[in-house]
Amino acid sequence: MGFDDILVGTHFVFMNTNPSLRKIFTEIPMPFCMSDVPDAQITGISLDSRAVKPGHVFVAMQGGTTDGHDYIQQAMDNGAVAIVGEKDVGQINLPYIRLANTRQALTWIAGSFFLWPSRQLTVIGVTGTDGKTTTTNLLYNILKEAGLKAGMISTVNAVIGNEVLDTGFHVTTPDAHDVQFYLAKMAEAGLTHVVLETTSHAWEQHRVDACEFDIGVVTNITHEHLDQHGSYENYRAAKARLFESLEKTVEKPQGNPRLAVLNRDDSSFEFLAKISGANKIDYGLSEDARVRAVEVTHLPSGIHFTAKSKDFKIPISCKLVGGYNVSNCLAALTATVYGLGIKPETAARGIAVLEGIPGRMERIDMGQNFTAIVDFAHTPNALKSALEATREILAAKNAKNAKGKENPRALSELRGSNNPASRVIAVFGSAGLRDNAKRKMMAEIGAELADVCILTAEDPRTESLDGILEEMAAGATSRRGRENESFWRIPDRGEAIRFAVNLAREGDIVLVCGKGHEQSLCFGAKEFLWDDRVAVRAALSELMGVDGPMMPYLPTQDMEENEWLALK
Repeated sequence: MGFDDILVGTHFVFMNTNPSLRKIFTEIPMPFCMSDVPDAQITGISLDSRAVKPGHVFVAMQGGTTDGHDYIQQAMDNGAVAIVGEKDVGQINLPYIRLANTRQALTWIAGSFFLWPSRQLTVIGVTGTDGKTTTTNLLYNILKEAGLKAGMISTVNAVIGNEVLDTGFHVTTPDAHDVQFYLAKMAEAGLTHVVLETTSHAWEQHRVDACEFDIGVVTNITHEHLDQHGSYENYRAAKARLFESLEKTVEKPQGNPRLAVLNRDDSSFEFLAKISGANKIDYGLSEDARVRAVEVTHLPSGIHFTAKSKDFKIPISCKLVGGYNVSNCLAALTATVYGLGIKPETAARGIAVLEGIPGRMERIDMGQNFTAIVDFAHTPNALKSALEATREILAAKNAKNAKGKENPRALSELRGSNNPASRVIAVFGSAGLRDNAKRKMMAEIGAELADVCILTAEDPRTESLDGILEEMAAGATSRRGRENESFWRIPDRGEAIRFAVNLAREGDIVLVCGKGHEQSLCFGAKEFLWDDRVAVRAALSELMGVDGPMMPYLPTQDMEENEWLALK
């Protein structure tokens, strides 16, 4: 099998396998309307009528603002050999295969087109509200340390052998045909294992239905995406599909453990333990956990603990900070040791070599006398974890002995021991057209755990930014926050970051949350190029009078975009 070309952005692929349309629809496990599917060779799959090439199947999908069924004629004009849709479109001069759900059908069409690549790989799926990307990277590092030929697909990038692709996935799992393409490319490259980060949207929209998962890992399931799923129960059920799928995985030549790795400390534990018929193992800080962390210490340079089970006891050192990363490390350790038979010592080395994750508690250092950190935290639980981590960093710094060496202490000993002169200054917002309840919750958490909060824009979309900030201010006030004393409203995100770094004193921590690795901010229907890490560097360079990047443009600035461009 070989690959000639890919263009993910327009959603089409070329392969030299050219399976027939009849073969594809013989293999997909979905009913469809068409008694005699023609035996035409297929050269690609397209969701965009403009990208259709001769030999493509055009899959017509209904989106939020567009309907692919309206572009069937354009697809035909561009050389499509068949159309897949879910509406009655009348008479057309091409084979029209009608199904109940084209989004779900795409999953199976792509799986068949790419010759079911996940059946050639050991697939580890990672789901959860927070910690998915970090756990995915930890798992990948352990596999590499064990000498396995491994790949990774996360919401940040895809890693195929020595090739690292910035895919632009950002926040969610890629579309079904992109997932299958990357898996196929991994199989062709001779990889044997892959770690695949899966979101609730991916399961709800059937993007990973055609993946054959061998191990499922959950980090946690907390308040998030209720606008999409309607309720926490529905959201949890979407996550649970990973574990339900383990029972359906085909037998693979290399074997498949069908192991569910569950978080004993999370509220989802009892629910997931009941629904999964696969083999199960749990991890956590709880004394009841099969694999647990004891003797936890926190240092500015990372976390240290002992991983303990009835089968092993081993010290773990990780360069990541924050109590939540103890849980992420345990999840990766448990999955690889009990799911793949990797030695605990090897897993520990894999954890130790991970330097960091883009946009996850990422430090920005331009020589300033305080700490600046960018983190992706955009949920109430993630914000709480990030703020607790900054408290741990401050406390660990203050716990140094007279010689200036790090003096590790248990987290329980560190809480409340911060030097009053050192403060946590948090900058964050809450997205528009998303779960409204998050706004008040996040502001409440900020008011309780940060010394100073700067409330600002985070993808307001078509909602009123002032209205969003009003809701957040009410949340901060409800936790004894005092506007213009302990919290501020600054709509422009760049100005909010400037305000924070100018407010910072020696020893403080400025924590900018919400965007992490993402590369844009949405105002109205337009995406503006934005990177929190660039913005922090810009603010620091202005403060210190050193060379640095220019603050990126947002429509909330006191100038038009053409004026800003003239300054570049």
